[in-house]
Amino acid sequence: MVDQLVRRQAKERSAGPQALRVEAQAPRIEVERAPEPTRGPCPVQAVAEALARPARRRGRELEAAIFEATLDQLTSGGFARLTMEGVAGAARTGKAALYRRWASKVELVIDALDSTLPRPTDTPDFGSAREELRHLVESFASVARSRAGGAVTAVMAELDHEQAQLFKEFIAQRMIEPTKGVILDILRRGAERGDVRPDAATPLVADVVPAMLLYRVKVCGRQVGPEFVDQLVDEVLVPLIRT
Repeated sequence: MVDQLVRRQAKERSAGPQALRVEAQAPRIEVERAPEPTRGPCPVQAVAEALARPARRRGRELEAAIFEATLDQLTSGGFARLTMEGVAGAARTGKAALYRRWASKVELVIDALDSTLPRPTDTPDFGSAREELRHLVESFASVARSRAGGAVTAVMAELDHEQAQLFKEFIAQRMIEPTKGVILDILRRGAERGDVRPDAATPLVADVVPAMLLYRVKVCGRQVGPEFVDQLVDEVLVPLIRT
């Protein structure tokens, strides 16, 4: 028994490094671990991020945002500094969205003003030409004091001759001519009542209101507050038209 054990140990010592190499070459069996579960975003955080992202606007909503940005740039920096890129950025849209609708910033500005400026409406019959004229002049003056009116003033102050002509035609057709039409209606109605001279209902007399207001704002650079409205009516218009 002892002799067998001694012979076995001697045999293992004689095999030595070769036995180790065989053991090293034996394939290892690895146990595959299950993948760790992936964690998605926190539901509350995902909802908050979705609500924080601006919604993509289309149609009239996008157009209104573009017009709003256009008027902001006009009143803050003037026509010369207004750019299509700046308007697109302020409206949170792409520049291509603007050029699909408007070929130039002149067309964009005209449409922005047209959508914002109130349209002249018929003046109610107050039974007095003075009260009706004062109502109309105050309406015109409130437009001049508005942001849209400030945008018109900024545009007219910076344009070259060719562009200025386009805007003059727009302002004449969109604001001045309709206002003169309302003034003529007031004067004719007053002539029928007897508080306006019949020969005072003329286009030249109707020119006085828009001419005085534009002179006050554009040339003098002054506001048209209630005090000026009263002075224009009582010191200029009423003496001009009374019987």
